[in-house]
Amino acid sequence: MKIRQALFAPGSSAFFFDDQRAIRQGARRDGFVYAAQPVTPGFPRVRLAGESISVLLVLDDGQLAVGDCAAVQYAGAGGRDPVFLAQAYLPLLDTHARPRLEGREVTSFREMAAEFCQLRCDGQPLHTALLSGITQALLDARAKSRHLLRMEVVCEEYGLPVHAAPVPIFGQSGDNRYENADKMILKQVDVLPHGLINNVEEKLGCDGRKLKEYLRWLVHRVAQLKPREDYLPVLHIDVYGTIGLIFDHQPRRVADYLAGLEADASPHALYIEGPVDMEGKLRQIETLREIRRCLDRSGSPVKIVADEWCNTFDDVVDFTDAQACHMVQIKTPDLGGIQAIVESVLYCRAHGMEAYQGGTCNETDVSAQCCVHLAMATRPTQMLAKPGMGFDEGFTIVRNEMQRICAVLACRTGGRHGS
Repeated sequence: MKIRQALFAPGSSAFFFDDQRAIRQGARRDGFVYAAQPVTPGFPRVRLAGESISVLLVLDDGQLAVGDCAAVQYAGAGGRDPVFLAQAYLPLLDTHARPRLEGREVTSFREMAAEFCQLRCDGQPLHTALLSGITQALLDARAKSRHLLRMEVVCEEYGLPVHAAPVPIFGQSGDNRYENADKMILKQVDVLPHGLINNVEEKLGCDGRKLKEYLRWLVHRVAQLKPREDYLPVLHIDVYGTIGLIFDHQPRRVADYLAGLEADASPHALYIEGPVDMEGKLRQIETLREIRRCLDRSGSPVKIVADEWCNTFDDVVDFTDAQACHMVQIKTPDLGGIQAIVESVLYCRAHGMEAYQGGTCNETDVSAQCCVHLAMATRPTQMLAKPGMGFDEGFTIVRNEMQRICAVLACRTGGRHGS
């Protein structure tokens, strides 16, 4: 089977690009936009409409393989690639990707993905969004050429067992952290609500009091609305480094505050993502590691999650080897080629680190469905419901794709699926 033609279509992603540094420094909301000057290079304003590019591969037999290039909401922050605007990158696809795709034999996914991740443009690797979309399409092409699910291709090529069981899903509330939390509880989401605590004054509180109040509200709301008696979701809050800001980035003070959140979250398990942002990878690892040590020595069950400065497979390895946290977010577009997502989850699992296959609200339906297949193959601790910030849409895309995969696998083994 060969790739007859490669097409590239500009499109929209499911959210926006935001200048994280400007927001963390107190950019004031004005409706849905921010009334402030941008800080991060590449941002003409603090909030930009998200964009994507679809990679369409027409195979010899007329089948169409698809992948979407998309980048994270907080582009250009935490060591990430710059803002991804379609018109800036379409010429690169035409010049560098199309000649290598058209007429190419569809071989193993790993072989094809490695080839494109080694590609250089003016001495630099392709933008991570481009690598993500191209490799998604290549996985789809391999699956279609073999008449397999994308999950089955990953399992086959990495020697993994095939499990016809869903992976726990983590819901993302966006700024609507109260009403969307209600929706998550009613739909019995495994992990919730993310919370988007990206501003000290409005969301965390200058002494951390607002986050404590929000956790107590969540616990009460779960007890009030839970659809079944044994429903006890994990609470996972992303604070975007704001806790470090109010405690001068001192690990002991941050850890003491985190440990104190246990009482507010009880009886739920609690994960806090990104408690500090040290504006550099080595300092981030050192500071998070010391926070984890303080929490572990005190016997606190509160766990911390690495996000910023943990972008590539090598970063995941470094954070894991340093035991700098309890869980690593594997932020899917940031890793570039999707084979790195597979390898990152497997590395975490092999080295005692919880793996959160995350991503961004700023992806697309196509990239999210592809990520479901990767998660079903590699079995991370949890997977993000994405894209979008409305919760319902992303949860529907991710959960329904999981259920479809389970149904197909059950049918192939002669079983029945109806959970």
